[in-house]
Amino acid sequence: MSEETERRVARNEALLREVNEGIERGRWPGDDNRSLKFRCECSNLDCVDTVPMTRGEYEQVRSSGRRFALRPGHELPEYEKIVETGDGYIVIEKQDDAGKIAEQLDPRG
Repeated sequence: MSEETERRVARNEALLREVNEGIERGRWPGDDNRSLKFRCECSNLDCVDTVPMTRGEYEQVRSSGRRFALRPGHELPEYEKIVETGDGYIVIEKQDDAGKIAEQLDPRG
């Protein structure tokens, strides 16, 4: 994958992370333990899969600007490392330049 493609992938994932930030903001207090449907934050903008997570699980992912929640099999092993697995989801951490871009585009950063 070229450097430009790597940057595009990181930007796509950051865009979907912003969508999930909106989903999380729309939840009521007390939703922390109820499973919600977040968008898969993979690099494919055509992906419409959801990731079942509690608000607390999503907050754990968001503890790092390099981490994203994906459906299993949607990861790009050459740029991402799986750091956690859950029931119906994986958490990946962006590496190298893609990781730097992900951190720069983190709305919480």
